[in-house]
Amino acid sequence: MKKQRLLFFSFVLLFSFTICWSQSASHPWEFSLGLTLLDLYPTGDKENAIGEVGSLFESFFNADGHWNLGVPSVQLSRYIGSSFSIGLQGSLATIRNIEGLSDTAYSFFSSDVFLDFSPLQQHSIRPVLKVGYGLSQIKQNRNIPDPLLSKNTSKTVFGGIGFDVMLSEEVSLGVETSYRNAFEKYIPRHFQHNVVLHYVFGKKDSDADGIPDSKDECPDVPGLKEFNGCPDTDGDKVPDKEDKCPDIPGSPELGGCVDSDGDGVVDPEDGCPQRPGSKEMKGCPDTDGDRISDADDVCMDQNGPLENSGCPWPDSDQDGIPDKDDLCVDEPGVIENNGCPKLDSEIMEALNRFGARINFAADSDRILGQKTRAILNEIIKLLRENPNGKISIEGYASSDGDSNYNIELSVKRAEAVYEYLVAGGIDLNRLQLRGYGEEDPISTNQTPQGRAINRRVQFRATKER
Repeated sequence: MKKQRLLFFSFVLLFSFTICWSQSASHPWEFSLGLTLLDLYPTGDKENAIGEVGSLFESFFNADGHWNLGVPSVQLSRYIGSSFSIGLQGSLATIRNIEGLSDTAYSFFSSDVFLDFSPLQQHSIRPVLKVGYGLSQIKQNRNIPDPLLSKNTSKTVFGGIGFDVMLSEEVSLGVETSYRNAFEKYIPRHFQHNVVLHYVFGKKDSDADGIPDSKDECPDVPGLKEFNGCPDTDGDKVPDKEDKCPDIPGSPELGGCVDSDGDGVVDPEDGCPQRPGSKEMKGCPDTDGDRISDADDVCMDQNGPLENSGCPWPDSDQDGIPDKDDLCVDEPGVIENNGCPKLDSEIMEALNRFGARINFAADSDRILGQKTRAILNEIIKLLRENPNGKISIEGYASSDGDSNYNIELSVKRAEAVYEYLVAGGIDLNRLQLRGYGEEDPISTNQTPQGRAINRRVQFRATKER
């Protein structure tokens, strides 16, 4: 007896450290083939006994004296989720070992529906809990026909425990024992032990594309085997998950897209898919080479800046200075005079000689005295004789008082001269004015005489200093 028991447990433990998969969503079906061992003795069921019966679990491992070997039992189950499986099983056995009886050969049959709970699905050894309901039959005379639902057949409920040892990804060895309680008195309570070889099969295929989820890179979308279960909607040999244009057949070299104009920019990224262009211009041409694509260039045949929509700035007087920078848009001029005609240097010298003599009283912008007016009249005469030039009237102040106030005062002095010249018939479009306050003194500010000289107006041929 000890030798049989040792052999049984050695066979079970031999495989107990193999790591693999069990019945699960990826392998939902399980077929099992095993040996059934019946024990009628350690049940405590003295009322419905066949032969002598011990107390519950008495001599539970007495394999030689009490266990009865059956032909292979069969199970078929389906995984239903959350570690639960439901299935059918059937067992046949011949009962020869009954305590107190000899020369017995009773036939045994059971057919059941069961529910398994098997946690630790990914472990190499996993426990199993089982409950079930079925039919059990014990025939004491094997030669007399006995229908399945005869008086020798009883409804049976059972509960059991066991464990499975994984041998490979699809095969496991299970050992389980269950206690079975028959509803009818002519069927004794009994223990049924099973040593079972399980084989799992059937693979979950959520999208029904013939590729199991375990190998399907797109398990929720039907796809092709060549793309590991992923679809290729447009049939361009680029799977949708890698295809930048999944609905339009394209080239694998272009990520599944088309380059209609052959400019190296695929159509979805090409601002002008029917006109060859450059990557820099997002697939659009730049005919005039001004780095503005024709699609955004108002003047695609003329080089121009972006701030003018690709068009050249107008130059009304054709002096090479665009109107936006030209102070004399209708008169050709020079760049150093901001597009205005340049006054002769001798005329400017004469103007500034006159200007140096236009002085003001302290803290005043009033033009005083006949002498000052005579000087301004000479300036008016000079400007009338030279009608093509523009001048800037620049007012200054001495260092007396606050510097910000002096700037305002110098502007007012320039305005006083400006108004006098305009009143004298000079076109106001020829005149500009600015005030510079205490800047650029032409004499010392340390003496009253020097400060009087610095309170002045000057003339320049440009508006810039």
